[in-house]
Formats: sequence, structure tokens, C-alpha cells
Amino acid sequence: MREMGNWREYLMERLADPENAINYLDVSLEEYQIDGDTDFFLIGIRNVVEAQGGVSTFAERTGLEQETLQKLLSNGAAPRIDTFNTIVKALGCRLSIKPREDANPTHSVKNEDYPLASQESVKSGLGTPTD
Repeated sequence: MREMGNWREYLMERLADPENAINYLDVSLEEYQIDGDTDFFLIGIRNVVEAQGGVSTFAERTGLEQETLQKLLSNGAAPRIDTFNTIVKALGCRLSIKPREDANPTHSVKNEDYPLASQESVKSGLGTPTD
């Protein structure tokens, strides 16, 4: 019979498996989407990075600078989407969007839900050079 260790050792052992790490991050992201707890989400990423060999090993896998990855994991701010995508790709998966189970397919999105830039500002940015 296996001797019981502490929770952290067990978690690190489980997250060393890429499939378990992916599932763990997926749950962390779902929880973040529910309650907006960035710190909890970052703890999830930190746990996966630690279990996958630590910051230096994971930085090599992602192509990120070790200092950049360390700063990301310790500053308490949500990672930029491109940085998170790099981390996810290093785990052998990709970001995707899927409907929520509780989503109402007949819900209509109104323009005021997602305000757009004024037409004038959009047009001024699309001009052709006159040189």
C-alpha cells in the first residue's frame, strides 16, 4: 500500500501528467469565468508550471524568458491572451471557445452590450497613405 504524502506532493504528481494538467487548467479557467478570481487562476497556472518541471524548464518549453514567466506568475494580474496561449500550446493543447451549458441560445446580443467604436474613428484609421 502506498504511503500517504501531503496534498501538495499528490497534486504535483498528478499535474506532472500533461492530460491532468490540461484538465486542471480548464477547471481553473472555468472558475475564473464564474467568479473573476485572478489569484486563484494564477495559482492554477503556477501549480502546473511547477509540476511540469518548474519555471526554468517550462520557460524553455514555451520560448518565454524565465524572468518574464516568473513575473507573470507572481504579479497577480491575469496573463495576456497571447502569453496564456503560449503556455497552453506548451501543454500540447489550444484555446477554444464553446457554448456554456447554461447559455440560452435564444438570447440576443444588443449593441449596447458590446459598444463599437464610432464610425468616424474607424474610417479615419482606414485611410490610405497620400504619399
